[in-house]
Amino acid sequence: MNTELAARLAEVERRYPVKVNEYCGALAERSAAVAKLYLPDPRELEEAGLSSDGLAEQAQSPVPKLIRRYVDRAVVLTTTECFVRCRFCFRKRLWADGAACFHLSSDELSAICSFLDGHHEVTDILLSGGDPLVLGDDRLLEIARKIRAAGGVETIRICSRAPAVQPERITEHLVSELAKIDGLWFVTHFDHPEELTPEAERACRLLVASGIPVLNQTVLLAGVNDDADTLRRLFKRLAALRVKPHYLFHIDPIEGVSHFATGIAKGLEILNEFRATLSSIATPAFAIDLPEGGGKVILAPDCRREDGAYRSSVYGTYIRHPLVDRNNGDASC
Repeated sequence: MNTELAARLAEVERRYPVKVNEYCGALAERSAAVAKLYLPDPRELEEAGLSSDGLAEQAQSPVPKLIRRYVDRAVVLTTTECFVRCRFCFRKRLWADGAACFHLSSDELSAICSFLDGHHEVTDILLSGGDPLVLGDDRLLEIARKIRAAGGVETIRICSRAPAVQPERITEHLVSELAKIDGLWFVTHFDHPEELTPEAERACRLLVASGIPVLNQTVLLAGVNDDADTLRRLFKRLAALRVKPHYLFHIDPIEGVSHFATGIAKGLEILNEFRATLSSIATPAFAIDLPEGGGKVILAPDCRREDGAYRSSVYGTYIRHPLVDRNNGDASC
């Protein structure tokens, strides 16, 4: 490594400190693609005119550690701590420049529950962070149970990378207790098929076997998984494990991650390939998250021609459907 590159990497690590646990370190040594998820890159310091809070989460926080963007759902930040630190993290602001870690306090949890008691229209809560599973079982379960009992909450989603980065954290005891919470879903995050180790698959199977529905979200990352074959292998295997590929996200408009951006055209190209090669149970929704807190937009390839014919995923030709334009209706992909 030359002196200039070493200096740049040292600067990256000062700005965005590296944290890789033993499990992911060993995986990164075996997989060049996985290594890019955790190891610093000089391009993280490129100025792209982006904000550290490009999704305006701070502006949409009515009480500390609660983010409310939509009418019926909200995010609770349980901690800023993670098992590892992903270089594409959209909350880099929470750990940049050596920022001190926090965990959700009892007073903050009480304030969030009081807010929910006054806003019964909020029925779906995402427990996020950081990674909620960094917390001990007792504290995690306390938070989940109190949130579930607050206001009009009907569903809770625990969002955690643990199956991918610390699979041993998914224990029989934890899973059995989580399964007792009515309306609880588990949302995990795999980006590459080489993350699906035997240990990771065991963690997924344990969750599914308990009756907890499991979703996966993936980020489309330049140089990591931005080709149809890689993602197809990932999504097919997840579906076989009964983990539903839920979202494929374009990289967020956040400072320090722009080198992972593929552009929307690449994602749509991949989705177009999936129409003929990947079943619906294995195909996620492709989405972008808009700046200024504008929320998610679901994107799909344009498969309708100007004359109203649709591109067949079987033949590749365009075929008209005789009923879609009745009553001035419309249909699009």
